[in-house]
Amino acid sequence: MNRIAVYPGSFDPVTLGHINIIQRGAALFDRLIVAVAVNLEKQTLFPEEDRLRLLRKSVETLPNVEVDRLDGLLVDYVQRVKAGVVLRGVRAVSDFDYEFQMAAMNRRLARQVETVFLMADESAAFISSRLIKEVAAMGGDATPFVPSHVGPELAARVALKNGGRNR
Repeated sequence: MNRIAVYPGSFDPVTLGHINIIQRGAALFDRLIVAVAVNLEKQTLFPEEDRLRLLRKSVETLPNVEVDRLDGLLVDYVQRVKAGVVLRGVRAVSDFDYEFQMAAMNRRLARQVETVFLMADESAAFISSRLIKEVAAMGGDATPFVPSHVGPELAARVALKNGGRNR
């Protein structure tokens, strides 16, 4: 049996917390598809192409992990790639409340799609893309929280957004 899971997210930017979930998911499933969600209403720091590229570089050593674009309903995508599981990382109770609602809705839309939650590693439980962007925007060093190749691009992107200067 080929166990395929989809790990969806915006990954704006990819963090060490995401990488931890990806590595652990790769150990649990035969194939893990990291799906970069495209939400036209959501303002992202990194364009879709950059998020895909940065993620691909981040997982290049994991042979059973691939990165793809997700547009539309997650359950439709999951069924299209013949996966049976949605993988989600949970950092805190506040995450679980939202994720529980999403899992229930997905289950209602597609009964055969299961959701598996992985608790964040304690070293990454506080890391979120939103917080990392805030730290970088205020001139802080966000490099300890992202893969090494992401740090310089994050700093450059934030500086560009701040008019060429980093606060």
